[in-house]
Amino acid sequence: MNLIGNLIWLIFGGFFAALGYLIGGILLCFTIIGIPFGLQCFKLAAAVLMPFGTRVVNRETQNGCLTSVCNIIWLLCGGWYTALTHLFFGLLLYITIIGIPFGKQHFKLLEVSMMPFGKDIV
Repeated sequence: MNLIGNLIWLIFGGFFAALGYLIGGILLCFTIIGIPFGLQCFKLAAAVLMPFGTRVVNRETQNGCLTSVCNIIWLLCGGWYTALTHLFFGLLLYITIIGIPFGKQHFKLLEVSMMPFGKDIV
């Protein structure tokens, strides 16, 4: 079932969303300061590419001051925009019964796209 969900997700926009995160990650990695943020974009690109069958977990061992500061910078510099995008599409997909599983994936991605530091996708 995960394979079918991922294929439908890719066909109807998941590929282009992952491509956007990938391009953003490459652009952020051009600067030394942007490398940690670019790596988070790569993590988000992998999560957006195949969201069915994955889950978001908090990394308990490395949550600290630097993680909080990086999450705040991420949130102020565009994390709120990506989170609102996932929220909008998640609510839009919940209108139909067929869209509910895809809406759930957007809500899962909302959590990690708002504050990606200190979270893993397994």
